[in-house]
Amino acid sequence: MRLALLVLLCCLAGGAAASTAPRATLKPFASEREFDELIARWREAARAVQERRRQESVAGALSSMTAPAAAPAAKAAADSSGAAAESITNVQTAGVDEGGIVKRAGEHLVILRRGRLFTVRVGGDQLRPIAMLDAYAPGASPQGAWYDELLIHDRTVVVIGYSYARGGTEIGLFELGADGSLAYRATHHLKSHDYYSSRNYASRLVGSRLVFYTPMAISPGSLQAQAFMPQWRRWSAAAPGDWQRILPATRIFRSDDEIDPMAGGAALHTVTSCDLARPEQMRCESSAVLGPPGRVFYVSTGNVYVWTTEWRRGGGGMPRSAVFRLPLDGGAPSALKTTGSPIDQLSFLEDDGGHLNVLLRAQARGEGMWGAERGAGELALLRVPLAGFGDGRDSAPRSAYRPLPSLQGHALHNRYVGDWLLVGAPGGAGERTLALRYAAHDEVQRVALPHGVERIEALGRDAVLVGNAGRDLHFTSLRLSGAAAEVADTHVQPHAAQGETRTHGFFYRATGRDEGLIGLPVIGARRTGIAAYHGESASVLFLRSRALGLRPVGELAAQGGPAQPDQCKASCVDWYGNARPIFLGDRVIALLGYELVEGRLARAAPWSGGERIDELRRISFAPQPVLAWGRD
Repeated sequence: MRLALLVLLCCLAGGAAASTAPRATLKPFASEREFDELIARWREAARAVQERRRQESVAGALSSMTAPAAAPAAKAAADSSGAAAESITNVQTAGVDEGGIVKRAGEHLVILRRGRLFTVRVGGDQLRPIAMLDAYAPGASPQGAWYDELLIHDRTVVVIGYSYARGGTEIGLFELGADGSLAYRATHHLKSHDYYSSRNYASRLVGSRLVFYTPMAISPGSLQAQAFMPQWRRWSAAAPGDWQRILPATRIFRSDDEIDPMAGGAALHTVTSCDLARPEQMRCESSAVLGPPGRVFYVSTGNVYVWTTEWRRGGGGMPRSAVFRLPLDGGAPSALKTTGSPIDQLSFLEDDGGHLNVLLRAQARGEGMWGAERGAGELALLRVPLAGFGDGRDSAPRSAYRPLPSLQGHALHNRYVGDWLLVGAPGGAGERTLALRYAAHDEVQRVALPHGVERIEALGRDAVLVGNAGRDLHFTSLRLSGAAAEVADTHVQPHAAQGETRTHGFFYRATGRDEGLIGLPVIGARRTGIAAYHGESASVLFLRSRALGLRPVGELAAQGGPAQPDQCKASCVDWYGNARPIFLGDRVIALLGYELVEGRLARAAPWSGGERIDELRRISFAPQPVLAWGRD
């Protein structure tokens, strides 16, 4: 199926405006009555479809009893022919923190793992466990819940999880004391469907604004009780509290596209913003757009972008798509009709020139669950001015799409680095990487590498591409400061693979104008499928980059032997990984499961690169059957 980017509905009128304000905005439902009338029409259509299917089923049963033997074969043939701050988190956008498993808060590290919060004092050149607390409400059952994302604002620790038992996104608030102590404050629930993505994160923190994206799929079976409507409640084990609807119809926006839950599906794509400036009186507001169910979302410092894609049975034709722009200041959303679908959130860039850039694939359904690993089809770069967004009636113009050379493979990786967009494919060696200046019209370059690409990261203004070739893990530095993207150096780590595939697993700390340290968890053998989320990472590998030359300085490794039982009660699979490189000033630390291992850079023999990392100390903060946690 080829990417029909040259066939679009219509063109945007005029050129880019100096302002980034949209020309027009989406229209919300005028009243609750108007929204209820739409739901009533959907219910009637669902009943009609169900009745037609019931009649067809009865007719088919009668036909099978009375028709000659040849009839079933003829029917089968007919069916066949018709089927077709000082962040320690590797974030995408500066100023937009992302929910992770470890954060720094002044003198302490706060770590979220397997349903518990831990604090470790790192101030005063220490490395000492301080406190441990369940990452959920006292008296609550953690069964059926996953606590995966952590954010911190001032002294407020926010734990984001998903509870199948309690029906939605769970937000736990905790107080971090100056001494590293932890105290439970409150639990809030946001009724939503599962937000999980193998690549993206559900929560962001922009200033004091906690931002969630939560999709609510709409199906014929959910129409009776309006189960797709976002609701909010403050929860406790003693008094769960009543659900309160926080999304009025006048904050549900739509374009002129007809949405049919019985055909291509539908979803209420909801963005909820909560103010953490006064956590004891946390107030949240929601806005939503009505669209097809396939989705990818991206958060800039001023906007949330939601890309929706229609799901088509049989894969025939190009699916419809649209990109919605929801301002974080509560302004009305705007939209553009589009085609294709992004790979993941890293496919987006809202640049300083007032444009939105999005890498697209022809056939994709978004990033929900493992959707980002399953895309297919040709590639193109969409570049549109923010001022070109409108009320959803217009399509991105033909001139806004830039067709790109094809890359074979499903699980592509992409990243904007400086003025460049890089796209790579896993697999063997060869020209499996594209490099282009996203705002220019230079020729797209194909870059030959001795390995496939499974990670793309920035090294300041340049880049490093990571991937396996056979049993070995390769790191290739790419110089982007000249007119062309040029391979600078490659380091090969024998018999190794990445121990963490999410963006947060990597960190680069610049130590000079043209030098820095790279940290990445590695394991001794590649794990695939569900096995990738089980077990401990063996070590964090550190590389020195000087003038893009890559030299290993050593590893900080977990201690061997079987994993210690931790009496895990919740989130017992590390969906978000369990290992991170952490740089605190000149200190180098590896988080490895329940261990923190600190290293020190020391001089080494010149033939070994002149530097090595030696283990300085290690601690375990693992839960113990009887554990007395110390305080300062």
